[in-house]
Amino acid sequence: MTGKRLTRAESRERTKDRLLAAAAELFAERGVNGTSVEQIAERAGYTRGAFYGNFEDKHELVVALLVQRRSQEAAEVAALEGDVLARLKDWHAERAEHLTEWFALRTELTLYALRNPDARPSAGANERAARELIESGVRATFAARGVEPPADPAFLALIIHALEDGLLRQRYLSPDGTSDTVIADAFELLLRTWLR
Repeated sequence: MTGKRLTRAESRERTKDRLLAAAAELFAERGVNGTSVEQIAERAGYTRGAFYGNFEDKHELVVALLVQRRSQEAAEVAALEGDVLARLKDWHAERAEHLTEWFALRTELTLYALRNPDARPSAGANERAARELIESGVRATFAARGVEPPADPAFLALIIHALEDGLLRQRYLSPDGTSDTVIADAFELLLRTWLR
C-alpha cells in the first residue's frame, strides 16, 4: 500500500520544515555564524540547491526560524487550559528536558539579531508576541478573581517576561538552587503579591 502523494506545495512545505529543523539543531550546536548552508542542507537530507530553492540565503532562513518559533510558542501557551499555574509548571518541566538546546538556540538567535539589524524586527516581534501572551494571562487571572491589577497589565507582562529570561539564564548556567519549575514558581509568587 502506498502513501498519499504530496502536492508540490505540500512537498515544498515539508522541505522548508526539515531545513528549519536542521538549522535549529545546528545553530544550537555550532551557532548561526558557525553553520554553513551546506551543513543545513546535509543535516536535512537535501542538496544545497534544495536550500536555495526555499530560502534566498541563511539570513532569510534565520528570519523564517524566528517566525516559526513565535508561532510554536503561541500554540503551546494557548494550549495551557484549566489550572494555568499547574499547566505552566508542567510546561516548564517538559521544556527542561531540552533546556540546553532551547537556550542555546534562543541565545544564538538573539545574538544574530543584535549583529544583524535586518533581523531585529522579527526578533522584536517574537518578544512582543511573548509579552502579549503573558499580558493576556495576567488580565484573565485578575478578571477571574475580580481584582484590579496593581499596574498596567502590559507592564506586569514585561516584568514577568524579563524575570523569565533571567531565571532561564540562571537555570541553565547555575542550576543549583533552581528547579525545573522555577519560572512558574516565581510567577506564582508575584501573583500572590499582586493579588493581595
